[in-house]
Amino acid sequence: MATSTTIKLGMETKARLDGIKVHPRETYDDMINRLVDCAIDDEPLSAETLDHLKEAEEDIKAGRVRPMKDVMRDLGFHDDE
Repeated sequence: MATSTTIKLGMETKARLDGIKVHPRETYDDMINRLVDCAIDDEPLSAETLDHLKEAEEDIKAGRVRPMKDVMRDLGFHDDE
């Protein structure tokens, strides 16, 4: 049995939601369910990925990091500011 509830949305939030409808008659319920499905990743991380994340965390704690600006420069991206 379907139930309903009322939620408060700011006008800007409602406009943003309206802007991502796949068609004008899509219900907010359908749209919210579609967004929630996109937000949930039901595929667990692999052991290899978890190992890489642990190594990265250790690098950060040990100070083995480089500023993003330096990395971007080395890759050929230039900051025009």
